[in-house]
Amino acid sequence: MNVNNSINYVEFPARDIEATKTFFTTVFEWSFTDYGSEYTSFKNQGINGGFYKSDNTSSTATGGALLVLYSDTLEDVQERVKGAGGSILKPIFSFPGGRRFHFAEPSGNELAVWSDVEA
Repeated sequence: MNVNNSINYVEFPARDIEATKTFFTTVFEWSFTDYGSEYTSFKNQGINGGFYKSDNTSSTATGGALLVLYSDTLEDVQERVKGAGGSILKPIFSFPGGRRFHFAEPSGNELAVWSDVEA
């Protein structure tokens, strides 16, 4: 449902759209709809969005917004990220209210996963 004046969609650059799709399908069970060879979209993941073909990446080091996913099995997700070809940028750490880790997916975009569930 579209809600007036709310965040509705997010788009990320992707150097390798196929590798990015495979990664998110493997780790998070996302599904995609392709719109040609240079764009793919996802939906029903908390927010809808897509990946567009680009040599750029999004990271906090370059001022990019950080998209944070939620999981109640943080350690399991961190292992799945590594197993699917992602790289851990910041291993699991605690912060007020929970724990999280940061990772880069195969196209180089930085995301994070957090949990309010203790290990």
